[in-house]
Amino acid sequence: MRVLGPTVDDQTRCVHYRSELDVIAIRFACCGEYYPCHLCHAENAGHDARTWPAGRRNERAVLCGVCHTELTIAEYLGVDACPHCAAAFNPGCRLHSHLYFA
Repeated sequence: MRVLGPTVDDQTRCVHYRSELDVIAIRFACCGEYYPCHLCHAENAGHDARTWPAGRRNERAVLCGVCHTELTIAEYLGVDACPHCAAAFNPGCRLHSHLYFA
């Protein structure tokens, strides 16, 4: 799976968020492309971001950077770790979820 933007490793960490727990990328509703974070999208996409509508929570739009499994939005929002490989996700990402999901 291709992740755009300034990634710093093969687990989707980027120049903005690179802690041990920053291992997801988001597929943006506006372009269908994966970016590590909202800042990477803003700096590289060339267009404004659009959030996923609440009625599309079954879309596969979150990539676990550890095992490369695509999660649905609903799956991601309901867990603190990848349900496939148990990699812990950054709980601080919830502070930004409104930037990705309506």
